Amino acid sequence: MSGGSDVSSPSSGRISTSSLSDLKDLDLSSESGCLSIVVLGASGDLAKKKTFPALFNLFQQGFIQSGEVHIFGYARSDMSDDGLRERIRGYLKGASDEHLSQFLQLIKYVSGSYDSGEGFELLNKTISENETSENNQPGNSRRLFYLALPPSVYPSVCKMIRSYCMTPSSHTGWTRVIVEKPFGKDLDSAEELSAQLGELFDEEQLYRIDHYLGKELVQNLLVLRFANRFFLPLWNRDNIDNVQIVFREDFGTDGRGGYFDQYGIIRDIIQNHLLQVFCLVAMEKPVSLSPEHIRDEKVKVLQSVSCINHDEVVLGQYDGYKDDPTVPNESNTPTFASVVLRVHNERWDGVPFVLKAGKALSSKKAEIRVQFKDAPGDIFRCKKQGRNEFVIRLQPSEAMYMKLTVKKPGLEMATEQSELDLSYGLRYQDVKIPEAYERLILDTIRGDQQHFVRRDELKAAWEIFTPLLHDIDAGRLKALPYQPGTRGPPEADELSKRMGYVPTLGYVWAPPTLAKF
Repeated sequence: MSGGSDVSSPSSGRISTSSLSDLKDLDLSSESGCLSIVVLGASGDLAKKKTFPALFNLFQQGFIQSGEVHIFGYARSDMSDDGLRERIRGYLKGASDEHLSQFLQLIKYVSGSYDSGEGFELLNKTISENETSENNQPGNSRRLFYLALPPSVYPSVCKMIRSYCMTPSSHTGWTRVIVEKPFGKDLDSAEELSAQLGELFDEEQLYRIDHYLGKELVQNLLVLRFANRFFLPLWNRDNIDNVQIVFREDFGTDGRGGYFDQYGIIRDIIQNHLLQVFCLVAMEKPVSLSPEHIRDEKVKVLQSVSCINHDEVVLGQYDGYKDDPTVPNESNTPTFASVVLRVHNERWDGVPFVLKAGKALSSKKAEIRVQFKDAPGDIFRCKKQGRNEFVIRLQPSEAMYMKLTVKKPGLEMATEQSELDLSYGLRYQDVKIPEAYERLILDTIRGDQQHFVRRDELKAAWEIFTPLLHDIDAGRLKALPYQPGTRGPPEADELSKRMGYVPTLGYVWAPPTLAKF
């Protein structure tokens, strides 16, 4: 792939400015030669719903091109190349039949088990045949393995990759492995998994993917915090009263109860997704945008988090969760949790960070709410209306807005809450916001680990949550019942109130639309 600023339509095989089009994206890697992308677990839901569509979107935009990329699916299912192509065809949207056909022809399928060498020998042979074909530059071999698999098979699969499928030493290039969460269930299991993978691959070869780090508004956090003089002097304990990081789903486990019950909402959402967002909100400015400098600061803030206080935790389980026959009748697994983190450093001492996530709630959204302290000397008597808040809506309807007090239009000196609003759907109408998996796969191809979890960062994250999780597993903390379609247990709102959060009475943010203008 070559760099440059030339752009044209997706059908031409060049890059479109309509997505993934900032300067970094246009500065393509100078690497060339055969790129082999192997999706292990190719017959599963993750592969067909996320991995292959992300690769297809990168192909449409010219970031991976038919002249240099080959895509291989690997799974235990007995299936042909065309069988895999038909399995994923319905999940590939937004292209002409011709363009879709071009992409599907890049895909080959290899069947084999995950713990024996025969299948991986065949996979390596198939990859090597493509690398040495007359269409490819000789001597170059870039191999990317995407593990769309349960973590239980990571060690055996990685052993097979290491034994049979590495880039040959006679070739220039690299081998990289993407592993999906969950990375263990607690500190000990995470460290065991890290040790097993660390024996097989160097840290720079491992890409622990957390798709929240690929979301557009999450990636905007560093820019917002460190490129705007407006925020720099305010982002501290002197001005911010509390921070809420919230994830809400309006549906339950939907047939995944047996799987979900092994993990619960803290392992599934809070310990990884929301904690990554927390790091970017709370970390200090890195020395540079080098991936290692950024990840250094994330580790530092995680290491500054105090032990979680049981009095600052609320757990919930929605009524009907245990009706799923795959869920044990005595399950204490939380489907809702609100957990307070406290950072023991100069910037944040005394500021509670409330991380809240739940299923079967009244709405579906993910957002960050940074609530500022009251303005001193309230001469307008408007304190009861609410505080200034900076809200970053991660999904859906990506937006960021500042809630502030203004004079209500009219002859009276009356105040109300309004907002300064940047809604992406209105401001960037002609821009396709990329899916998180597109960004992260592209970063892996480029060797950019900024948005992936480093081993010491993973360890620090588990050190925070493992004592709490063990107490929950042992039944020392009980999940409170709550009705589906509500906000969760009322005790969670009481906890937020104790942490200083002040709701804005009578104010509801609605995403702007062109119909308003």
